Amino acid sequence: MVVARSVAALRDAVRDWRAEGSRVGLVPTMGALHAGHLALVAAARVQCERVVASLFVNPKQFGPREDFAAYPRDEAADFAAFARGEVDLVFAPPVEEMYPEGFATTVRIAGITEELEGGHRAGHFDGVATVVGKLLLQCLPDAAYFGEKDYQQLTVVRRLARDLDIPVRIEGVPTIREPDGLALSSRNVYLSPEERRVAPQLHRVLQDTANAIAHQPNTVAAALQQGVAGLRAAGFVPDYLELRDAADLSAMTGLNRPARLLVAARLGRTRLIDNIPVMPGSAQGQM
Repeated sequence: MVVARSVAALRDAVRDWRAEGSRVGLVPTMGALHAGHLALVAAARVQCERVVASLFVNPKQFGPREDFAAYPRDEAADFAAFARGEVDLVFAPPVEEMYPEGFATTVRIAGITEELEGGHRAGHFDGVATVVGKLLLQCLPDAAYFGEKDYQQLTVVRRLARDLDIPVRIEGVPTIREPDGLALSSRNVYLSPEERRVAPQLHRVLQDTANAIAHQPNTVAAALQQGVAGLRAAGFVPDYLELRDAADLSAMTGLNRPARLLVAARLGRTRLIDNIPVMPGSAQGQM
């Protein structure tokens, strides 16, 4: 496995792979790797002969109340995980390589970034769109892989690639969960033992709410209200529980097309997010 610290080194490697006719997959990460990240690597490995993973903690997607310096970093452990996943190259640039002196460009995607996570984390998606746009152009892979757990982010990246005509296929990979249903996340390490016991209730409330909506598609507001009450009863402080169009995240008051049920809630000091698909006439018990 090769480690590249510069854009030039990354491009040199990709150029050589292109010359041999290889397809290239990109897996962007900020490190603190878990099985969910490795599922992205595995998906890329299935579809591409060469896999690039980026390892870059992006300062531009941290809000004023979020501690960039405290984000978990263990480069050696992340490199070992990438090697086990048979990554061909890890792009691990320093901040000054990504944002050199005088850097003055921000990518902003209107509409879909302004609610849900965007409503609670000001500027977050501007930072995401800026760094992902750079990574896609620096590597120019055939496909880039993002987890469905961050479904709004996945939707933002798809819009970014479409609107800017970036010739990269954006692939979503299903959420990886613990046996009790908790979505894998780098934030889970911050849960106390008691909070970890409660945390799977987030997914259970999603399932119950999705079932209620699927069985009574015209009572979305009541189902969401009941879901929020269920979260509070379990000990969460909800930020949102919303049913949104699966394609563009527009608000839905009835279930008449494919949808996504998205939630964000705090448990102690840890903020957790999750989502599941909701289809008209379907049950959600195994999602």
